[in-house]
Amino acid sequence: MTREEVIESVRSMLTRAQFEVSNPLSMRGTRFDIIARRDEILIIIKVLSNVDAFSKDNAEELLCIGQALGASPILVGERSGSGEIEAGIIYSRFGIPIISVETLADYIIEGVPPLIFAASGGFYVKIDSELMHKIREERNISLGTLAEIAGVSRRTIQMYEGGMGAMIDAALRLEEYLDQPILMPIDPFAPIQKIKNTQKKEIASPAPQPATQDVFTKEVFNTLSTMGFSVTPVTRSPFEALAQDSQILILTALGKDENTILSKAASVSDISRITGRYSVLIIERGRGRENIGGTPLIDREELKSIDETYVLYDIVSSRGDSNETNKN
Repeated sequence: MTREEVIESVRSMLTRAQFEVSNPLSMRGTRFDIIARRDEILIIIKVLSNVDAFSKDNAEELLCIGQALGASPILVGERSGSGEIEAGIIYSRFGIPIISVETLADYIIEGVPPLIFAASGGFYVKIDSELMHKIREERNISLGTLAEIAGVSRRTIQMYEGGMGAMIDAALRLEEYLDQPILMPIDPFAPIQKIKNTQKKEIASPAPQPATQDVFTKEVFNTLSTMGFSVTPVTRSPFEALAQDSQILILTALGKDENTILSKAASVSDISRITGRYSVLIIERGRGRENIGGTPLIDREELKSIDETYVLYDIVSSRGDSNETNKN
C-alpha cells in the first residue's frame, strides 16, 4: 500500500473503534498525519512506510506537541532497514513508540494489546514485578532458585522485581515455574514516560527553535510572549506555535495569503475539535470576518492592541464556532 492508503486504513479502523478522527493533513512533510480521541485517550499519529525516515527533530517536536496537548504520540510503520515491523511488537525510535497497522488493529478493535517490545539486544517483555516478588515471598522461593530457572543471575532477578524488562525465554520459564500470569501487556497509548522508563532512556528535550523566522512571525511570537504566554514554536504543522499560560493552551496559526489562510483554518479547526483546545489564526491583514470554518481570526493590528492573555482568550472564545464542543 502507498502511505496515503495506509493513512486512510488507519483512519478507517480508528473510526470503527469509536475514535473521533481528524482529517489527514494535506501538507507535505508534516510532523504528524492524524489526531484521534476516544474518551480520555488522545493520540497523535505519524504514518510512514519506512520508519527510518523518521528523524530526531520530528520525534522531539512530536513529543513536545504531545506533552502540551496531553496526547500520546505514536508512529505507525510498515518496515525499517532491518525488516518488517512485526505484529504484536512495540518498537521505538527517538522515544516514539512504533507499531504496525496489524498491531494497532489488534489493540483498538480486538482489544488485544502487544506483549513484546524491541530494545537494544533483542525482544523483551514486561514482568509484573510486584506479583512476582509477592509470589516469591509467599512461597519462600530464593532469588537463586528463580535465577537458575530463568537461566540468569540473581542480580537480574532483582532487576526484574525492580521493573526491568526481561528476555522472552527467561520470562516464559519464570511464568511456567510460578504457574501465574506474570507477563504484562503493553499499552501503546500509555503516557510516553512509562514506555521510556521500561527501556531506560530519557525523554526528548523540548522542540527545537526554527532557524529562521520572518518579520511577521517574530512579531506575533514577541507579542504573545509580552502578553504573558509561553510560546513554543513548531514547524511542519498547521499551526506555528503552542501558546500557553496557566489556564489555557492555544494552537496558534499564521496566515498571509488566501490559500494559506483557508488551508490552515480548516486544518486547525479540525485539530481543535479533536483535541478540545482553543485555536486562533493570526493573519497579516484584516478580512472583515471573525472566523473561517469556526477558526477565530485576529489580524496583525488587532493583536498589537491586546496586552493581556485573558483579552485574547475572550476574543478567541467569542469568535469560535458557537456549535463547537466546549473546550477543556
